[in-house]
Amino acid sequence: MLKRTFILLAFVAGSLPILAQSADSTVVAQGKIINAETKEPVTARITYQSLPYGNKMGVINNSSYSFPMFDRERYSISVDAPGYVSAKFMLDPAEATNLSLVKDIELTHGESHAKKKHAVGHVMVLNNLIFEVNKNKINPESYPELDIVVSMMRENPNMVIQLEGHTDFVGNPEKLMKLSQDRVDAVKSYLTSKKVNKSRIKTKAFGGTAPLSRDDTPEAHRMNRRVELRILEN
Repeated sequence: MLKRTFILLAFVAGSLPILAQSADSTVVAQGKIINAETKEPVTARITYQSLPYGNKMGVINNSSYSFPMFDRERYSISVDAPGYVSAKFMLDPAEATNLSLVKDIELTHGESHAKKKHAVGHVMVLNNLIFEVNKNKINPESYPELDIVVSMMRENPNMVIQLEGHTDFVGNPEKLMKLSQDRVDAVKSYLTSKKVNKSRIKTKAFGGTAPLSRDDTPEAHRMNRRVELRILEN
């Protein structure tokens, strides 16, 4: 009995360092999003994905981020906040210290961003635009972002935009194309209800033909379902 107990303990004791080493070998990327001038925190949409194929991805809406960098892969990270210049970086786990890669990201806020944002050809993703599942009904939580678009159109009376609808690529292509058209039509209806002239709003449907990621994961499908706003004239 003693011998058998000894063998069991030796096996468990021998396995613990292996498990600990596996759990402790993952680098964690983390940092804060701050205003470059005031150093105050900025709430932003933080999107990250592994390189080069984007097999692992995620989205965080906060003034800070933290995520594991599995398999020692490099990651790209994009940070977007209303009124700030978008920032994009590549994070390399080889630069980590004690399995922690800390990078605070400063966002600049100013007129240069507005000029770039309103330039002909510029494309904006309406990140906070939410629809009911498989429908074109806009969730009321989306109204604040759409109201920003209304304000932008009012401040730039010569601006003409194109709303481009995208779905994921799962399902009947014809139905996906129709759904993407119905959704951009719904956005156009909202904007015109706010007194934006309909002649200044074009629409185009892509269905699932232009995904951002080909991965068959819930995160990838969620990222592929989007409405983009393209500046045609200004």
